[in-house]
Amino acid sequence: MPKLWNETIETHRHAVREAILETTWQLVTERGLMSVTMSQIAEKAGIGRATLYKYFPDVESILTAHHERHVAAHLAHLAELRDRPGSAGERLEAVLERYALISHHRGRHGTEELAALLHRGERVADVQRRLTELFRDVLTEAAAEGAVRDDVATDELARYCLHSLGAAGALDSEAAVRRLVAVTSAGLRPPR
Repeated sequence: MPKLWNETIETHRHAVREAILETTWQLVTERGLMSVTMSQIAEKAGIGRATLYKYFPDVESILTAHHERHVAAHLAHLAELRDRPGSAGERLEAVLERYALISHHRGRHGTEELAALLHRGERVADVQRRLTELFRDVLTEAAAEGAVRDDVATDELARYCLHSLGAAGALDSEAAVRRLVAVTSAGLRPPR
């Protein structure tokens, strides 16, 4: 097949997959996890059920793919903040704030039922490992600059950041999230 034809087919497949992911997420957030069927997804996405089943076997697998895409985007954004120019201390602050805001918004979307489905198993452990590494990397650089305490291992500091900023999911406002970031940052500073 000509290259242009292959690119057109891939573009179409990508568009169909995206429509399925977005449609499913919309239906589940509107109606609840147990109320959504593959037939409803196919109809709302404007595709046939047979086509839908070529992409995904069930609603759970669609939601898992949507979630994985969402998490990958967050990880990429955090890595971009970690790797941008500037001092390690400034980059650390940017990563702390962004992660806290991600945690805050995660607490606002979906239901406990949906969270239980999506936040389990090896995928969660892998994301936690990657987050810990990301935080450890920027904390190590900030410690070398003297912006972060060096009397505690950076792995421990990374876990401290993840756990303390995870509380942002239960906060009522972004102003409260920023206060939490300030408190977390204060805990990272070298002792006087």
